Amino acid sequence: MSLTPIRKQIDALDEQLLQLLKERADLVHEIGEIKRKNGGSIFAPEREEIMLRSLVERNARLGGRLPAEAIRAIYREIMSASYALEKGLTIAYFGPAGTYTHEAARSKFGASVEYAAQAGISDVFAAVARGSADFGVVPIENSTEGAVTHTLDEFMESDLKICAQILLRVEQNLLAKCPREEIKKIYSHPQSLGQCRQWLRAQFPTAEIIAASSNTRAAQHAAEEPGSAALAGKLAAELYGLNILEHSVQDSAFNTTRFLVIGPESCPPTGNDKTSLMFAVQDKSGTLFAALQPFERLAISMSKIESRPSKRKAWEYFFFVDIEGHAQDARVVEALEALNQCCTLVKVLGSYPKTG
Repeated sequence: MSLTPIRKQIDALDEQLLQLLKERADLVHEIGEIKRKNGGSIFAPEREEIMLRSLVERNARLGGRLPAEAIRAIYREIMSASYALEKGLTIAYFGPAGTYTHEAARSKFGASVEYAAQAGISDVFAAVARGSADFGVVPIENSTEGAVTHTLDEFMESDLKICAQILLRVEQNLLAKCPREEIKKIYSHPQSLGQCRQWLRAQFPTAEIIAASSNTRAAQHAAEEPGSAALAGKLAAELYGLNILEHSVQDSAFNTTRFLVIGPESCPPTGNDKTSLMFAVQDKSGTLFAALQPFERLAISMSKIESRPSKRKAWEYFFFVDIEGHAQDARVVEALEALNQCCTLVKVLGSYPKTG
């Protein structure tokens, strides 16, 4: 069979796609003009998630060959270009460039927006709070290494809200310029070293394992120092011209990091949401049990609870909780009212779409 007629059909379809994208961009521009006049937000995570779910469902009904992940990825870039048309977003993230936080931010906002690397998690919060960035992306927990306490601590003082979450499957790769047998040092961030502890012990028992401030910094060491390697992601390998000597070396096959998108406001309900909150109780017997009881009574699922020292008073703790549902849902409203009655402080950190 000749490929020529099939290729002509593809060319014709591409012409149609370009025309439709042009028409879509014109409509997006109109929306942008209306939002600018009315002061509306460019990025609406609830609208984005509802649209993506609908597209995935419609693709399945049509019997489309592309998997759900591909549909989401394609439309993520279309929407990223739309953000740039409407206003142009700036996304602050815990940097430097090439980290998993950078990768997570790109997976959420696409390649067409502006990214601003920040030296620390507190700097991400500060950039969004002062308006030099529209949104920020920070890590909150890893499936094997647990919570990122610096992020939890920032929420104690910040008025910013969680407006979306990102779940990124983290693959640690062995990167180097030298052959594997010449590796004497391996650099990586402490979280990554923890995720690869058993593999390192088995594969490089005599190598010097060195903690770096970030996986990107680890990749820089590997690029500059003879006999050095790094554990990092593919983006770091691309940025620093390193070879991937071995893929996916983390101990757990289900190694996932959860990131949060922070902004000035939470988002409206989508029908499939979760809410993050923090509370403090008096230092006496039974108060934590009393605080958790309303969630059990109202059958509200709790997916996470972490405690952190308040830093205001010895042995005083804040508790961070993730629950199913939106803060505007009737059951959640009732639970929060009950929580306020037995706590010294209750703060809703944000409600956002459950899907990452």
